[in-house]
Amino acid sequence: MSLAVSPPTRGDDVIDPEQALPLTGERTVPGITEENYWFRRHEAAYEWAAPLAAGRRVLEVGCGEGYGTAMLAGAAAAVLGVDYDAAAIAHAGRRYPQARFVRANLAALPAPSGSCDLVVTLQVIEHVWNHPEFVGECRRVLGPDGRLLVTTPNRLTFSPGQDTPLNPFHTVEFTGAELVALLRAGGFDIDLLAGLHAGPRLAGLDARHGGSFVGAQISRPPGEWPAVLHTDVSSVTTADFEIVADGERPVDASLDLVVLARPA
Repeated sequence: MSLAVSPPTRGDDVIDPEQALPLTGERTVPGITEENYWFRRHEAAYEWAAPLAAGRRVLEVGCGEGYGTAMLAGAAAAVLGVDYDAAAIAHAGRRYPQARFVRANLAALPAPSGSCDLVVTLQVIEHVWNHPEFVGECRRVLGPDGRLLVTTPNRLTFSPGQDTPLNPFHTVEFTGAELVALLRAGGFDIDLLAGLHAGPRLAGLDARHGGSFVGAQISRPPGEWPAVLHTDVSSVTTADFEIVADGERPVDASLDLVVLARPA
């Protein structure tokens, strides 16, 4: 089983595959100690998504460095990672041979209509300019029994009290209700609205670092971090995060929104 797409984009003018891509603020990359909290937070969503990919034709929209696509490839029948960044695609293609990677505009996905069983787009929709167009394109490539998995920062906790996102690379941030409304307007029914939350150990780290573990990390450059903060950041694992359905735990209090949807 395979996805009928154009061949992966590769080139010679790329980053050494053994080296992590440079940080830009737009993507999370593995192997950088100071970024470990954010990497594990994203990786936890991929671990949760992996069972959904089992035996399926999977398209990851906005694959970035490629580590998540590679994780999904361990379960999927076929997996393709798509990103607009040429350097990221070339790097991913070399570093993760278990998956395929193609450079493409996310508003014109390189897959035939109805050819995918699962579309995964994690921490991407907040970077998109035309959200209805993006959602419509994700729906186009899904088969009638397919699923769309979206994660994105929860505006209520990521940029609290702000009219515009604190992250300059984010065009729009959503609440759970806003994201659900967008997907429904784009032709989806919602199977699950959930939140990715900090687990108990991270709550303890909040207390240790003045009430906010994240705040302690972003309040000063890593070169000025105290030793205890370096140690605590490097200790974070995916087990420190929990994905819990709304109703069991309020999604409005989550770190990231998690939505699983199907074509209506």
